[in-house]
Amino acid sequence: MSYGAAAALQEAVYQALTGDAALATLTGGAIYDQAPAGPVEGTYVSLGDESVRDLSDQTHQGAAHRISIQVVSDAAGFQAAKTVAGRVSDVLVDAAPVLSRGRVVSLRFLAARARRVRAGQTRRIDLSFRAIVEDS
Repeated sequence: MSYGAAAALQEAVYQALTGDAALATLTGGAIYDQAPAGPVEGTYVSLGDESVRDLSDQTHQGAAHRISIQVVSDAAGFQAAKTVAGRVSDVLVDAAPVLSRGRVVSLRFLAARARRVRAGQTRRIDLSFRAIVEDS
C-alpha cells in the first residue's frame, strides 16, 4: 500500500478549488483546508474526511482515496449550497491535477448528502469523491 501521495492529493484538491474563479465568486473566497472555528456567515467550502484503500499490485503502488468536501451555508433554503456544491463537483470530476508526488489516474463523484444542521438554521452538503492515485 502507499499512503505517500495523500498529502500531495490534498494539496492539489485544495489548489483546484481555490484556483477556480467561479467558485471563489460564489463563496467570496471562503474555501478552507480546515473549517473555521465557530460560526461563519455566508457560504463556504471545507475539505473533510478521507479514507484510503490499497490498490497496489506487483508493479505499481497506488491507493483509492475517498475524499469528502463540505459545503456549508446560512442562506435560506438549499439553493445557495447546491449551487456551490455543483461547482465543486464541476471543478473536481475528471480533473487530473498535477501532484507533487504520484499522479491522479481517476477522480470521480461518488455521493452527496444535503441536510439541515444547527437547529435548521444552516444547510450542509457533504460531497464524496473517489480519487485513484498511483504513487511514484
